[in-house]
Amino acid sequence: MTLAPIIIALLVLAYFGAPLFSLILAVAMLGFYYQDINLMVIPIELYRITNTPLLLALPLFTFAGYLLSESNTSHRLVRVSRAILGWFPTELSVVTVVVCAFFTAFTGATGITIIALGALLYPALTQSGYPKDYSLGLVTTSGSMGLLLPPSLPLILYVIIVQQMNLGQAITIEQAFLAGVLPTLLMLVMLFAWGLWVTRAEPVALVPFNFTELRRALREAIWEIPLPFFVLGGIYSGIFAVSEAAAVTALYVLVVEVFIYKEINLKKLVKVIQDSMTMVGGILLILGVALALTNYLIDAEVPINLFEWIKQHIDNKFTFLIVLNLFLLLLGMILDIFSAIVIMVPLVVPVAMGYGIHPIHLGIIFLANMQLGYLTPPVGMSLFIASYRFGKPITEIYRSTIPFMLLLLVSVLIITYWPELSLIFIDH
Repeated sequence: MTLAPIIIALLVLAYFGAPLFSLILAVAMLGFYYQDINLMVIPIELYRITNTPLLLALPLFTFAGYLLSESNTSHRLVRVSRAILGWFPTELSVVTVVVCAFFTAFTGATGITIIALGALLYPALTQSGYPKDYSLGLVTTSGSMGLLLPPSLPLILYVIIVQQMNLGQAITIEQAFLAGVLPTLLMLVMLFAWGLWVTRAEPVALVPFNFTELRRALREAIWEIPLPFFVLGGIYSGIFAVSEAAAVTALYVLVVEVFIYKEINLKKLVKVIQDSMTMVGGILLILGVALALTNYLIDAEVPINLFEWIKQHIDNKFTFLIVLNLFLLLLGMILDIFSAIVIMVPLVVPVAMGYGIHPIHLGIIFLANMQLGYLTPPVGMSLFIASYRFGKPITEIYRSTIPFMLLLLVSVLIITYWPELSLIFIDH
């Protein structure tokens, strides 16, 4: 039996919308079958990932993120940020980026951020005197911020996959969390600088610092302000492992939003649990079959052969990074971030390590490019979500986001070619 009809059949199934996990599983099963390897290796692989301690963090952080997105946390955080930064030049643009980054870090999904915060931030920006195109582009772009910050679900997923590959260079989620801080700060600074430039002719009026408003805002958000300390403080002080920090965070958010603020009733809580666990179930199912496929690829020496083939055409690290950026940018336009990670990381990481690229640095490059891909015309996912959320023509969304996309492209290039920006806090 030849492979050609099978490959054609799989492509046809993919075209008509067959579930991604079924296509990955089919490829893995065919690969093991043609190598005369018992197919029991696939359920064994599914069982093996259940023994990964870091895996527990995924559903717990996802649940916490969904709870936050369904409550009025966004309004309280914006109020606190404005009370603290109201005197600062372009303060509302800084507030927009920071609050959106916080939400995306917890939910791992840029669409949720745009939908949850768009109706609040876009009118606030335009009413404060910011140009409409700038306001629209900023909110759309800010929805992608936060993918490199703890407790980023894509970052956790990337580390899980790399850890399962046994590449001879151990990495931890603590390293990955630290590595994303300065690259994200770079992006925030560039967006802030652009805000200053846009409003240079007609500066936006500043809000004088008001201690009474700050006190009221802090009192209103007093239960949510400690959240980052559970994640960062707990992990880096050694009090919690990552999975323990996820459990404490999920429990804390549940108590605060359901029993203290009482913004999520029992009926809504059931829906939040259902939606968040449906998302996690999809991720874990794809992850399990993808790791089975990874084992096949390693057994078939596909990464090694791929590296040798690329080495014949690309003779240095910097050229490889250019090609990698272009490839990941395209990937970010056509695939959601979780699918892209589970499909491409097993192939890309061994090749990149062959060029001397640290896997932590590669993870930051990967997610930064995916973040940019969400904003790249014509099919960036965030563009269509913003068009739907704000009721604007997609061409208007394109026009408003192009300056931000170019700024983030410069950021991605700096992140790519200046590895110390990601690795400065990591012993490598």
